[in-house]
Amino acid sequence: MTKKVNKDSFDKYSYYLKSVQSPDNDVIFLSQTYKELKGKKPKTLREDFCGTFKISCEWVKLDKDKEAVGVDIDPEPIEYGKQNYLSELNSEQQSRVKILEASVTEKNLPKADVVAAQNFSYYLFKKRNQLLEYFKNAYKGVNEGGIFVIDCFGGPRCQEENEEETEHDNFSYFWDQDSFDPVTNYAQFYIHFKRKGEKKRERVFSYDWRMWTIPELKEIMEDAGFKKVHVYWEGSDEDGDGDGEFTRVTQGEECESWVAYVVGEK
Repeated sequence: MTKKVNKDSFDKYSYYLKSVQSPDNDVIFLSQTYKELKGKKPKTLREDFCGTFKISCEWVKLDKDKEAVGVDIDPEPIEYGKQNYLSELNSEQQSRVKILEASVTEKNLPKADVVAAQNFSYYLFKKRNQLLEYFKNAYKGVNEGGIFVIDCFGGPRCQEENEEETEHDNFSYFWDQDSFDPVTNYAQFYIHFKRKGEKKRERVFSYDWRMWTIPELKEIMEDAGFKKVHVYWEGSDEDGDGDGEFTRVTQGEECESWVAYVVGEK
């Protein structure tokens, strides 16, 4: 008997994936960056702040020897990931994914060739000593010769109130910069969704963050013990928007908004 799907149900994680994430591209970047810096392919990934751990699931699909560990303190997205993403893998692939409901600052977390914190999740650490504690723990979790990868974003547009709408086939995604305090660099963001023919769903996701700058991140990563720290800058398409291609640079560009990766080598 086929289970009926409630047409009025709203799957926030599905819409988040469609709007914000590209895990298949993320894992390629992580693997290629490791190979570029180390001259060989990585085998193990630790996905910190993993949420629904879609990245971990995509990682083990790259090669038969790849293993992934996801770490997150929130049981809700973990359960969603188990039901919707882990279940899509075959049994052999599933055996190479391990999920831990734990804090990313917890001691003795599993080690990996690549430790990654995606989607700016570490921005929740608002004090330097808090972020340093996390970076030190990430350093301990990176295998010798491994890398630690974080993404970051910024630019003048991220320091003013604005709301940007992105239209998809049957819904719109809204990125809402609600407030920014230049004294503390604290910022409040929201994600809203609106399906066609329905009212706008306000504040489906909420982010109370500190906007860390690239120089700060590099310095804290170095203080945590990483011997080399690199910046990978996103290129632009013909319209001036990000093209999803990241290149190692020593100098960025003036942009209204930008996305970059900071990569530390152990």
